[in-house]
Amino acid sequence: MDKILVHGGRSLSGNVRISGSKNSALPILAATLLTKEPCVISRVPDLSDIHYMLTILSELGCDVERASGTVQVRAEKILTDAPYDIVRKMRASVCVLGPLLGREKEATVSLPGGCVIGDRPIDLHLRGFEALGAAVRVQAGNVKVFASELKGSTINLRGKFGSTVLGTDNVMMAAVLAEGTTVIDGAAEEPEVVDLANFLIKMGAKIEGAGTRRIIIEGVPELHGAEHEVIPDRIEAGTFLVAGALAGSGVEIRRVQPAHLQAVIQPLRASGYHVTEKGENVTIAPNGARLPLKLDTQPYPGFPTDMQAQMCALLAFTAGISFVTENVFPQRFMHVAELKRMGADIELEGSSAVIRGAGELSGAPVMASDLRASAALVLAGLQAEGVTEINRVYHIDRGYESIDDKLNGLGAHIERVKV
Repeated sequence: MDKILVHGGRSLSGNVRISGSKNSALPILAATLLTKEPCVISRVPDLSDIHYMLTILSELGCDVERASGTVQVRAEKILTDAPYDIVRKMRASVCVLGPLLGREKEATVSLPGGCVIGDRPIDLHLRGFEALGAAVRVQAGNVKVFASELKGSTINLRGKFGSTVLGTDNVMMAAVLAEGTTVIDGAAEEPEVVDLANFLIKMGAKIEGAGTRRIIIEGVPELHGAEHEVIPDRIEAGTFLVAGALAGSGVEIRRVQPAHLQAVIQPLRASGYHVTEKGENVTIAPNGARLPLKLDTQPYPGFPTDMQAQMCALLAFTAGISFVTENVFPQRFMHVAELKRMGADIELEGSSAVIRGAGELSGAPVMASDLRASAALVLAGLQAEGVTEINRVYHIDRGYESIDDKLNGLGAHIERVKV
């Protein structure tokens, strides 16, 4: 197990290239199960979650080859039972349910693991499968779905805290091979859903409306192989924008889609940073005093819950009182206790954090509780006085490709140490 030591006080400058999106790559890789023909996926990030997904595909009988960010999958003959030992490590592994059900009309997957950020049930996924005609059984820690045939239906996937991204992905993948027309109301609008839909369309699926609240799918008898490049990771890009805001004199984020980043760019501008967009690049630089913010997380195109922890770290250094309300995962504030260990003045009031910006924080031993919380602690350490020791960094390796090397390339001083 590794830990990361962040030596604070270094100014960041230069440019950084953003990797492919983890949250796109995982369901796209799962979607290769829908065809017997080879699929080639490029710009696949080198992350532990990706490794787990490729292992699951191999365990299901796929031939998997990986080299330099490109993965080829051939799912000619597949099994329908995903093993617990791998599935338990990653919540996104539940997205193999949809393609297995669509192609083989049955699937058994262990209830997923992943980040500990509150209750994230998969009941909406299962509701969608049932609407397509599948029977669902949950027993002994496993979910089993099966059907003699799948038929198109109208399904509403909006839940208590908004639309479900993985649920939209899962139902869409099952529906592409169902008989007739499926309408998903309350669909997630995230760019990652659009990316999956674009890949499925390349495979021969008939999908309209991806990126809106209503997706219409005309079932087809079979799909074929395809090649696809994964979109840039907007959360990694947003994290580096916050790094540039915290400690940068001018940082350029390269190979991104600025349209996907507006919910992060606009608050940074409102806080007083100079943010410019040019083609596939976004640059952030200081522009006078920082201003406090009031943020509310919302499903896309609102401010993303996956950037909430990072913005909390930034606002801990921002003079004045800021308010951050978590509307997607109300319990997602485990990073607050660790930021307080570094001297941050943050109080939780229900699903909101009240942040009284301090002039400075001090490095301290802290514990990463989940993927985005660990990124927030790294960001806070960039500006804190002294050394911040971050433990359980396997969380950060789930979603950030070489974050320590990339930050060091901008001028940070970060060490990765074996424990």
